[in-house]
Amino acid sequence: MAVVVDSTASLPAGLASQHRIVVVPMRLSFDGEPLRDGVDIQPDEFYRRLASSNTLPKTASPSPGDFVAAFEAAASRGARAILCLTLAKELSSTYEAARLGESQARERLPSVAIEVVDTRTAGGAEGLVALAAARAAARASTLGDVASVAARVIAQAQFIGVLDTLYYIWKGGRIPRAALWATSILQIKPILEIRDGKVPIVERPRTRKRALERLVTIVAERSVGKPLRMIVLHGNAPQEADVLLARLRGAVRCEEAFIAPFTPVIGAHTGPGLLGVAFHPAEAG
Repeated sequence: MAVVVDSTASLPAGLASQHRIVVVPMRLSFDGEPLRDGVDIQPDEFYRRLASSNTLPKTASPSPGDFVAAFEAAASRGARAILCLTLAKELSSTYEAARLGESQARERLPSVAIEVVDTRTAGGAEGLVALAAARAAARASTLGDVASVAARVIAQAQFIGVLDTLYYIWKGGRIPRAALWATSILQIKPILEIRDGKVPIVERPRTRKRALERLVTIVAERSVGKPLRMIVLHGNAPQEADVLLARLRGAVRCEEAFIAPFTPVIGAHTGPGLLGVAFHPAEAG
């Protein structure tokens, strides 16, 4: 049994390896140079290059062939069933690429069962789904059992983050210049979430300090007293991530928590400074 996930899950390489999760890298083009997310470029290098580049990196989903290669790699390790998890199809064509890859893999891997699942989320929340599924797979469950665990976590996993700047979202053509100007002048630091394949703004606090205070409060309210599994994620802001995790530990019951950088393909859209937390009730999986 194996779990395959795209790199937007933002799982540290050591953690993915520990749980035998096969990561399919997203793709970037930086100043014309093709790069595989998390393979050819790591977060530290990415943000250094982003600060000095005059052009915005372009991103692309993996190809169907990339998924076929991942399925074959899992099968070569003895897997006879594979659960493939992708970010929400509204946010990327990755789900469709995985479906095409699954179709192409049937002929090459006739004895391997493959199921592709849209997690309806992205980033660390997708990573938490992958971790729960991998733990279920390690218990020698059936593919159906592992998919059921993933479905439970998908239904309850949340991501909430604070944007430091809208500059990169504006530069990518996703908001008008007036919105960029207004948020900059008013020092607004939008709190956003990922919900059912969409990325709505939850609140618009003024100043980063207030926004992070509200983030902790929102997570505490949504936890309803249950112990959580969580990932604190950051875009080139490791010290702030440490502080945020400490504050979250003081506000909620935490069964498992760790810190990870946002993968470069996410940073290409948000720029540096994005800080957030993905979480779900520990009882879900």
